[in-house]
Amino acid sequence: MDTGAALLLLLVLVIGVAIGIAALTYFQNTRGKNRRLQAENEARAITDRAAEQSQNILREAEEKARSILEEAEQTTQRRRREFDREDERLQRRREDLDRRLERLEQREQNLNKRQSRMDKQQNDLQKLESQRLEELQRIAQMTVDEAKAELLAVVENEARSDMARIIRQVEAEAREEADSRARDVISLAVQRLASEHVSEIAVSVVPLPSDEMKGRIIGRAGRNIRAFELATGVDVVVDDTPEAVTISSFDPVRREVAKRALAKLVLDGRIHPARIEKLVSDAKAEVEAAIREEGERAAYETGIPGLHPEVLKLVGRLKFRTSYGQNQHAHAIETAHIASMIAAELGADVMVAKMGGLLHDLGKAIDHEVEGTHALIGAEYAKRYGVPAKVVNCIASHHHEVEQECVEAYIVEAADAISGARPGARRESLETYIKRVKMLEDIANSFDGVEQSYALQAGREVRILVRPDVVDDLSSLRLARDIARQIEETMQYPGQIKVQVIRETRAVDYAK
Repeated sequence: MDTGAALLLLLVLVIGVAIGIAALTYFQNTRGKNRRLQAENEARAITDRAAEQSQNILREAEEKARSILEEAEQTTQRRRREFDREDERLQRRREDLDRRLERLEQREQNLNKRQSRMDKQQNDLQKLESQRLEELQRIAQMTVDEAKAELLAVVENEARSDMARIIRQVEAEAREEADSRARDVISLAVQRLASEHVSEIAVSVVPLPSDEMKGRIIGRAGRNIRAFELATGVDVVVDDTPEAVTISSFDPVRREVAKRALAKLVLDGRIHPARIEKLVSDAKAEVEAAIREEGERAAYETGIPGLHPEVLKLVGRLKFRTSYGQNQHAHAIETAHIASMIAAELGADVMVAKMGGLLHDLGKAIDHEVEGTHALIGAEYAKRYGVPAKVVNCIASHHHEVEQECVEAYIVEAADAISGARPGARRESLETYIKRVKMLEDIANSFDGVEQSYALQAGREVRILVRPDVVDDLSSLRLARDIARQIEETMQYPGQIKVQVIRETRAVDYAK
């Protein structure tokens, strides 16, 4: 193909492409115009709807605002009316207060005037009183202090007489009621308990099959008896008593060990130092076992669980301890029963009273080994092994060596006195009895106005004859009370001692 044809073909192609581009551009422009028109129509419709909705919202908002304004105006008017009423009420109150204040001021002025008049009258009265006192002192020839002293003495004597009379009446009423109640409680406790009292002595007697056994007990050059006394810590008395030897010791446990060991030696017949040591050792083991059993038996009989073994051991040792012939083990058990019965009648703690009664004489088991009174020794020992504080106080205070802190302590003291003071419970030596009776009479004779005194009923009663010219009827009441208090402070005794003051006036004349 030649060059002209190619150029022509190229030209035709260019023209065709230009025409296509122009047609495409026209089509797109036409389509865009249509879309723009459609979008404008839609925007116009949306704008119309929005305008309509905004108008509706504005109308609703205007209506709500109008209603709110109306309600606010009504509330404001109501509050204004209430404020007006409150203001009127406050104004009336203010006026009332002003009137009251005026009346109070007027009253205060009147009171001031009256007070000034009263002060003036008081001054006048004081002047008159001073003039009267001066005149009375001139007439009586006595100062005010002397008159007061004389008047007080007269009033004191009258008051003492009235006091003694009232005390006698009150004590009689209280004693009558207390005696009735106490008799009921004590009689109930005593009749519910039956116990045996066995008198024991401070020495033990071992029977022998024959007097020939005494020589074997003494041994060659006394070696057997020395070995026995060294092993047991007791004194063996070999005297002229037929077929018997006596064992003496301040320690009841040692005495019991020696008694058992010597009885076994006599029964065995082989008496020499080695055999003595063996049987003494066996007797000690038996006595220790018996002590434990007696302690456990006491706790079982009284119904007291949980006591420490060492405490039970001391209770068991009381089996070999006596006081005025009364076995302290049986006394402790009996006191526990009586205390529990009294506590049940009075509404107190039965277990505390029962435990205090069983352990109240615990110190007597070791009072020959430790310095101090048996009450304080027993209380310290019980406290060491976890006994409750109330029970410790019952032990320590049953002889008033410390203050009694609970009602159970008083119950234990009463039960101890009941157990020790009943007939046949205890015995005392003639020397002790004579000293106690003499001490009672000495205490009574130490008071002024006492003419004679007699101790009766084994020291359970003191009758005192007074001089009628020194002691009157009312003073005799005070004298009886003072003597009883002096006996309580200076003597120790079970039970109670009756103090009876007798005053009689005799008129004697002769017909001639």
